[in-house]
Amino acid sequence: MRLDKYLSNAKIGSRKEVGKWIRKGLVTVNGGVEKNPKTDVSYHDEIYFKDDLVKLEEFIYIMMNKPKGVISSTEDGPSQTVIDLIDHPQKDELFPVGRLDKDTTGLMFITNDGKLAHRILSPKNEHFKTYHVTLRDQVSLSDIKRLEEGIELSDFTTKRAVAEKVNDHVVLLSISEGKFHQVKRMFGALDNEVIELKRISMSSLELDESLSLGEYRFLTEEEMKNLSN
Repeated sequence: MRLDKYLSNAKIGSRKEVGKWIRKGLVTVNGGVEKNPKTDVSYHDEIYFKDDLVKLEEFIYIMMNKPKGVISSTEDGPSQTVIDLIDHPQKDELFPVGRLDKDTTGLMFITNDGKLAHRILSPKNEHFKTYHVTLRDQVSLSDIKRLEEGIELSDFTTKRAVAEKVNDHVVLLSISEGKFHQVKRMFGALDNEVIELKRISMSSLELDESLSLGEYRFLTEEEMKNLSN
């Protein structure tokens, strides 16, 4: 990464401003004054602006309890995104791993680690996602059996799922795919309608229920260890 980009990402100033300060000799890299804004630096370098250490994180791992009305996207538009809810100097590097519908709540994993995100989302790895599903109509045992065996939709047949009937109108559904509106479509194929949908786990990561809607926190070392295995 260029030195001026590193400093601007750390909110020291705009690229133009930090470029001027670098050329004035106000920045040191690993103990030496660096006057070239284009100098390539890494997250492991020791970079000072004046007398202050400027430190960015190479990898960021965040758990969020996504609220309704917020989209899981990084694109600017009329709707607020999950990235908009995060206060971090490197928020422009972040992206959600997988997506949730605008009206779906619950676990959102947000990071800047592309390799980990790819591994979690890769269909061949079959990382399950579990949803707490509230339904309009009562759910029968035959519905549970069909969910677990696979539902034939217009464009594909779902893989075997794990379904647990909590009560007549609530099901815990675990699926390894993440197709567009998949959970809603699966229950639609059973002539039922999803009233509330909340993701409560993803791979080894479980939603921290102490997080209010819209709140987030960084992953613990244990959570990262389990997620990386």
